Amino acid sequence: MSAASLRPGRIALFGYAHVPWMKRHQKIIEEAALPDSASRLAQFTAAAERLTGAGYVAVGLDHFAWPSDPLARAAAAGRLHRNFQGYSTHSHCDLVGLGASAIGMIGPTYYQNQRTLNDYYACLERGDLPVMRGIALSPDDLVRRAVIQALMCHFRLVKDDIEIPGGIGFERYFSQELQELAEFANEGLLTLEDDMISVTARGRLLIRPIAMVFDAHLRADQERRRYSKVI
Repeated sequence: MSAASLRPGRIALFGYAHVPWMKRHQKIIEEAALPDSASRLAQFTAAAERLTGAGYVAVGLDHFAWPSDPLARAAAAGRLHRNFQGYSTHSHCDLVGLGASAIGMIGPTYYQNQRTLNDYYACLERGDLPVMRGIALSPDDLVRRAVIQALMCHFRLVKDDIEIPGGIGFERYFSQELQELAEFANEGLLTLEDDMISVTARGRLLIRPIAMVFDAHLRADQERRRYSKVI
Protein backbone atom coordinates (compact mmCIF):
# COMPACT_ATOMS: atom_id res chain seq x y z
CA MET A 1 0.00 0.00 0.00
CA SER A 2 1.41 3.41 -0.96
CA ALA A 3 1.08 6.63 1.00
CA ALA A 4 -0.87 8.18 -1.88
CA SER A 5 -3.43 5.36 -1.80
CA LEU A 6 -4.36 6.44 1.75
CA ARG A 7 -5.26 9.86 0.27
CA PRO A 8 -3.93 12.11 3.07
CA GLY A 9 -4.55 15.81 2.54
CA ARG A 10 -0.84 16.61 2.63
CA ILE A 11 2.40 14.71 2.28
CA ALA A 12 5.83 15.97 3.36
CA LEU A 13 8.55 14.14 1.42
CA PHE A 14 11.91 14.31 3.18
CA GLY A 15 15.15 12.53 2.46
CA TYR A 16 16.95 10.64 5.22
CA ALA A 17 19.53 12.82 6.99
CA HIS A 18 22.61 10.84 7.96
CA VAL A 19 24.17 12.74 10.87
CA PRO A 20 26.00 10.15 13.02
CA TRP A 21 28.07 12.88 14.71
CA MET A 22 24.77 14.13 16.18
CA LYS A 23 22.70 10.93 16.32
CA ARG A 24 24.96 8.25 17.68
CA HIS A 25 22.65 5.36 16.86
CA GLN A 26 23.17 6.11 13.16
CA LYS A 27 26.78 4.94 13.47
CA ILE A 28 25.59 1.36 13.04
CA ILE A 29 24.59 2.21 9.45
CA GLU A 30 27.33 1.71 6.89
CA GLU A 31 27.63 4.90 4.87
CA ALA A 32 28.73 2.94 1.82
CA ALA A 33 25.28 1.29 1.81
CA LEU A 34 23.47 4.62 1.59
CA PRO A 35 22.38 5.94 -1.83
CA ASP A 36 24.55 8.62 -3.38
CA SER A 37 23.30 12.06 -4.42
CA ALA A 38 22.27 10.94 -7.90
CA SER A 39 20.26 8.05 -6.48
CA ARG A 40 18.60 10.28 -3.87
CA LEU A 41 17.61 12.76 -6.55
CA ALA A 42 16.23 9.95 -8.71
CA GLN A 43 14.22 8.63 -5.74
CA PHE A 44 12.73 12.03 -5.01
CA THR A 45 11.91 12.63 -8.67
CA ALA A 46 10.18 9.25 -8.96
CA ALA A 47 8.18 9.87 -5.79
CA ALA A 48 7.19 13.37 -6.94
CA GLU A 49 6.02 12.03 -10.31
CA ARG A 50 4.01 9.32 -8.54
CA LEU A 51 2.33 11.85 -6.25
CA THR A 52 1.53 14.42 -8.94
CA GLY A 53 0.25 11.57 -11.12
CA ALA A 54 -2.13 10.69 -8.29
CA GLY A 55 -3.53 14.21 -8.28
CA TYR A 56 -1.35 15.95 -5.72
CA VAL A 57 0.11 19.41 -6.32
CA ALA A 58 3.77 20.05 -5.55
CA VAL A 59 4.07 22.79 -2.93
CA GLY A 60 7.43 24.43 -2.43
CA LEU A 61 10.45 22.26 -1.78
CA ASP A 62 9.11 19.03 -0.32
CA HIS A 63 5.33 19.19 0.26
CA PHE A 64 2.46 17.78 -1.77
CA ALA A 65 -1.22 18.54 -1.25
CA TRP A 66 -4.62 18.21 -2.91
CA PRO A 67 -5.46 21.23 -5.12
CA SER A 68 -8.29 22.10 -2.72
CA ASP A 69 -5.99 22.13 0.31
CA PRO A 70 -5.32 25.61 1.81
CA LEU A 71 -1.57 25.05 1.41
CA ALA A 72 -1.91 24.36 -2.33
CA ARG A 73 -4.27 27.32 -2.76
CA ALA A 74 -1.83 29.61 -0.94
CA ALA A 75 1.01 28.46 -3.21
CA ALA A 76 -1.09 29.08 -6.34
CA ALA A 77 -2.02 32.56 -5.10
CA GLY A 78 1.56 33.51 -4.15
CA ARG A 79 0.68 33.60 -0.44
CA LEU A 80 2.74 30.65 0.71
CA HIS A 81 5.05 31.16 3.68
CA ARG A 82 7.73 29.08 5.38
CA ASN A 83 9.02 29.01 8.93
CA PHE A 84 11.32 26.64 10.80
CA GLN A 85 8.43 24.17 11.08
CA GLY A 86 7.88 24.02 7.33
CA TYR A 87 5.43 25.55 4.86
CA SER A 88 2.46 27.51 6.16
CA THR A 89 -0.49 29.58 4.99
CA HIS A 90 0.28 32.18 7.66
CA SER A 91 2.77 35.00 7.42
CA HIS A 92 5.25 35.72 10.19
CA CYS A 93 3.54 34.91 13.47
CA ASP A 94 4.75 33.97 16.91
CA LEU A 95 5.18 30.24 17.53
CA VAL A 96 5.36 29.10 21.14
CA GLY A 97 7.28 25.86 21.69
CA LEU A 98 6.03 23.86 24.68
CA GLY A 99 7.79 20.86 26.19
CA ALA A 100 11.35 19.61 26.48
CA SER A 101 13.61 20.59 23.54
CA ALA A 102 10.78 22.50 21.80
CA ILE A 103 11.74 25.46 19.61
CA GLY A 104 9.75 28.69 19.48
CA MET A 105 9.84 31.92 17.50
CA ILE A 106 8.81 35.22 19.08
CA GLY A 107 9.24 38.32 16.93
CA PRO A 108 12.81 38.45 15.57
CA THR A 109 14.03 35.82 18.06
CA TYR A 110 14.23 32.04 18.34
CA TYR A 111 14.56 29.96 21.49
CA GLN A 112 14.93 26.33 22.48
CA ASN A 113 13.72 24.77 25.70
CA GLN A 114 15.80 22.56 27.95
CA ARG A 115 16.48 19.24 26.23
CA THR A 116 15.96 16.82 29.11
CA LEU A 117 12.84 16.34 31.19
CA ASN A 118 14.80 16.75 34.44
CA ASP A 119 16.17 20.15 33.42
CA TYR A 120 12.84 21.22 31.94
CA TYR A 121 10.85 20.43 35.09
CA ALA A 122 13.56 21.83 37.37
CA CYS A 123 13.13 25.22 35.69
CA LEU A 124 9.36 25.07 36.03
CA GLU A 125 9.59 24.15 39.70
CA ARG A 126 11.81 27.20 40.28
CA GLY A 127 9.31 29.38 38.45
CA ASP A 128 11.76 30.02 35.59
CA LEU A 129 11.15 29.78 31.89
CA PRO A 130 12.62 26.44 30.74
CA VAL A 131 14.67 28.10 27.99
CA MET A 132 18.11 26.63 27.30
CA ARG A 133 19.28 29.04 24.62
CA GLY A 134 18.08 31.70 22.21
CA ILE A 135 19.14 33.98 19.41
CA ALA A 136 18.05 37.42 18.26
CA LEU A 137 18.16 37.97 14.51
CA SER A 138 20.33 40.79 13.24
CA PRO A 139 19.17 43.16 10.47
CA ASP A 140 21.30 41.09 8.06
CA ASP A 141 19.61 37.88 9.25
CA LEU A 142 16.18 39.39 8.58
CA VAL A 143 17.15 40.44 5.05
CA ARG A 144 18.54 37.01 4.25
CA ARG A 145 15.49 35.29 5.74
CA ALA A 146 13.25 37.30 3.41
CA VAL A 147 15.37 36.34 0.40
CA ILE A 148 15.44 32.64 1.30
CA GLN A 149 11.71 32.59 2.01
CA ALA A 150 10.90 34.14 -1.37
CA LEU A 151 13.02 31.59 -3.21
CA MET A 152 11.79 28.56 -1.29
CA CYS A 153 8.12 29.55 -1.39
CA HIS A 154 7.71 31.20 -4.78
CA PHE A 155 10.84 30.16 -6.72
CA ARG A 156 11.32 33.77 -7.74
CA LEU A 157 12.59 36.92 -6.09
CA VAL A 158 11.85 40.50 -7.08
CA LYS A 159 14.90 42.41 -5.92
CA ASP A 160 13.02 45.63 -5.12
CA ASP A 161 10.78 43.69 -2.70
CA ILE A 162 13.75 43.15 -0.37
CA GLU A 163 14.25 46.01 2.07
CA ILE A 164 17.95 46.35 2.86
CA PRO A 165 19.04 48.62 5.76
CA GLY A 166 20.84 51.79 4.73
CA GLY A 167 19.29 51.87 1.29
CA ILE A 168 22.00 49.63 -0.16
CA GLY A 169 21.03 48.14 -3.49
CA PHE A 170 20.43 44.40 -3.85
CA GLU A 171 23.22 43.98 -6.42
CA ARG A 172 25.78 45.59 -4.15
CA TYR A 173 24.63 43.94 -0.93
CA PHE A 174 24.63 40.44 -2.43
CA SER A 175 27.45 40.83 -4.95
CA GLN A 176 29.25 37.68 -3.77
CA GLU A 177 26.06 35.63 -3.70
CA LEU A 178 25.10 36.72 -7.22
CA GLN A 179 28.50 35.59 -8.48
CA GLU A 180 27.86 32.15 -6.98
CA LEU A 181 24.36 32.03 -8.46
CA ALA A 182 25.86 32.56 -11.91
CA GLU A 183 27.08 28.95 -11.73
CA PHE A 184 23.51 27.74 -11.20
CA ALA A 185 22.37 29.96 -14.08
CA ASN A 186 25.00 28.41 -16.36
CA GLU A 187 23.51 24.99 -15.55
CA GLY A 188 20.01 26.17 -16.49
CA LEU A 189 18.75 26.01 -12.90
CA LEU A 190 17.79 29.69 -12.65
CA THR A 191 17.78 32.94 -14.57
CA LEU A 192 19.39 36.16 -13.35
CA GLU A 193 17.62 39.27 -14.58
CA ASP A 194 18.08 42.95 -13.74
CA ASP A 195 15.01 43.02 -11.52
CA MET A 196 14.54 39.43 -10.38
CA ILE A 197 15.88 35.92 -9.83
CA SER A 198 13.72 33.11 -11.22
CA VAL A 199 14.26 29.41 -10.56
CA THR A 200 13.55 27.17 -13.55
CA ALA A 201 11.42 24.00 -13.42
CA ARG A 202 14.64 21.97 -13.42
CA GLY A 203 16.12 24.09 -10.66
CA ARG A 204 13.19 23.60 -8.31
CA LEU A 205 14.51 20.19 -7.35
CA LEU A 206 17.71 21.93 -6.21
CA ILE A 207 16.13 24.93 -4.53
CA ARG A 208 17.75 24.07 -1.19
CA PRO A 209 21.40 24.50 -2.34
CA ILE A 210 20.32 27.58 -4.33
CA ALA A 211 18.82 29.17 -1.21
CA MET A 212 21.83 28.12 0.87
CA VAL A 213 23.95 30.58 -1.11
CA PHE A 214 22.29 33.36 0.91
CA ASP A 215 22.79 31.69 4.31
CA ALA A 216 25.69 33.57 5.92
CA HIS A 217 25.77 31.23 8.91
CA LEU A 218 26.32 28.16 6.74
CA ARG A 219 29.00 30.05 4.86
CA ALA A 220 30.84 30.80 8.11
CA ASP A 221 30.36 27.42 9.80
CA GLN A 222 31.77 24.49 7.84
CA GLU A 223 30.53 21.99 10.42
CA ARG A 224 26.93 23.04 9.86
CA ARG A 225 27.44 22.86 6.12
CA ARG A 226 27.72 19.10 6.44
CA TYR A 227 24.69 18.81 8.75
CA SER A 228 22.96 16.66 6.16
CA LYS A 229 23.10 16.09 2.44
CA VAL A 230 21.04 18.65 0.55
CA ILE A 231 20.29 16.00 -2.07
